[in-house]
Amino acid sequence: MQAALEGLLDTTQRRVLAELAPTHIAVPSGSRIPVNYESTESPSLSVRLQEMFGCVDTPRLMRGKIAVTLHLLSPASRPVQVTRDLAGFWRGSYADVRKDMRGRYPRHYWPENPLEAEPTRGVRRKPSA
Repeated sequence: MQAALEGLLDTTQRRVLAELAPTHIAVPSGSRIPVNYESTESPSLSVRLQEMFGCVDTPRLMRGKIAVTLHLLSPASRPVQVTRDLAGFWRGSYADVRKDMRGRYPRHYWPENPLEAEPTRGVRRKPSA
């Protein structure tokens, strides 16, 4: 369907479409995560929580007008939080999620301050003091 629609657009229109409604979003870990446009409420992104460390704000589309719904996942790719307010999540319920995840996934890095932590794609032990 996407190829058929893009076939109707010229190069400039395709570039504008890619800017306003990209197929993927680059997250702080460097991964390019596909955007899901199936919901009528807002586009969504399913991404492992640790890949978002260091990201202050929720990704936005349409030149900043639409916040992406983030489905933050555990290391086993299970949902742990759904939010359109990443900054609020870091300030609020991240502490409880961190407590739970540290017990379930002790080999993974769960920093106290996720805004200053380096994003990671896989297992990374807590840095030594």
